[in-house]
Amino acid sequence: MMKYLLKQATIINEGSSKVGDVLIHNDRIEKIADTIADASATEINCEGKYLVPGSIDDQVHFREPGLTHKADIQSESRAAIAGGVTSFMEMPNTVPNALTQELLADKYAIGAQSSAANYSFFMGASNDNIEEVLKTNPNDVCGIKVFMGSSTGNMLVDEPTTLNKIFSEVPMLIATHCEDETTVRKNLELYREKYGEDVPMKYHPVIRSEEACYLSSSMAVALAKKHNARLHVLHISTAKELSLFENKTPLSEKRITAEACVHHLWFSEEDYDQKGTFIKWNPAVKKAADREAIWKAVLDNRIDVIATDHAPHTLEEKSQSYFKAPSGGPLVQHALLALLEKSKQGIISKERVIEKTAHAPSVLFGVENRGFIREGYFADLVIIDPSTSTKVQKDNILYKCGWSPFEGITFSHSIEKTFVNGVLAFDNGKILNEKNGKRLTFNRKD
Repeated sequence: MMKYLLKQATIINEGSSKVGDVLIHNDRIEKIADTIADASATEINCEGKYLVPGSIDDQVHFREPGLTHKADIQSESRAAIAGGVTSFMEMPNTVPNALTQELLADKYAIGAQSSAANYSFFMGASNDNIEEVLKTNPNDVCGIKVFMGSSTGNMLVDEPTTLNKIFSEVPMLIATHCEDETTVRKNLELYREKYGEDVPMKYHPVIRSEEACYLSSSMAVALAKKHNARLHVLHISTAKELSLFENKTPLSEKRITAEACVHHLWFSEEDYDQKGTFIKWNPAVKKAADREAIWKAVLDNRIDVIATDHAPHTLEEKSQSYFKAPSGGPLVQHALLALLEKSKQGIISKERVIEKTAHAPSVLFGVENRGFIREGYFADLVIIDPSTSTKVQKDNILYKCGWSPFEGITFSHSIEKTFVNGVLAFDNGKILNEKNGKRLTFNRKD
């Protein structure tokens, strides 16, 4: 029997911050009060520390099976809990692609054996697997992933008949990667003709352009409205796309939602000269004006959640020329720290950081009993020290790929402890429990 008593923490939860105690009993939060006494519990002094619900990251690529030279579920889930991410939803563009119920089940089996964090896996859609997609259980799978633009893994879904069938027949959340393939390919050929294989990285947001994003996102939104589908548009990267989303409807009732990613909130095209392919993502990091517009949309709730799109590649892969270097980068270990840094800078409150990384993902996906500090909920909790800084450097990076786009940056806060299902899984730089994650379950209104 496990019992922990977290004493006098600054509890950041549901829009407020207040000092109090939290009692963890086995895998649940048993009691929350101004003060609690329990001699049978292991007491942890949290004075001056923040206590927050663990982040729920709705978009990661942990690369298993088939791409495990870059990452695997064990390695990346360890990095996740070190960063305060206690639950993740992983994408289907592994090898083989998760396009059948059997292949999806294989990924869940790996998660059950090796994940340090709670897990769910998206079912993948293709141009010809609608029958398999429709077999997906909405109570224990986070959603259906549709690549409406090609990215890592070549899972492009671009046939109008197929898209209409998906949006009209799938009864659960559809998450989309939106970039118009025709526009991107046309731009790629223009810049290949001009520069050959050595296209300067600064042209990445021109090639994977604002117009490419908007054409695809607007198509997805139009399809969702036509069929009353439940659509979630991933990694918004442009100001123009924000006109597609609204903030009048409560999140629990929205049919069309949107996600922002940490890299689009942190970097801009001004960083390509220094960072090069190490900040090459699809969709691309774009103008500073786009970044500011995305921040505004996060704050006014046109964008509902903040995630990472954690997508590691090896240093060797990322060090290649423009066309050969794959898109994506590792972020789960440092995303919460980066957002808290923006809070310290006055861009977003601590309460809104927690709303967008824990509460809102829970509500948006219908995650059962996670994402909030509430009695009876699973004890997925993170203790943050606001007075101890964290410098990102090679010797403390837990990603299998061994690098981070944040290397050299010193964040003002540190992740001190992470509890996953009531187990102390991470403590002051050390992973204590590597296989405590549980499969996420969902209470859907889709």
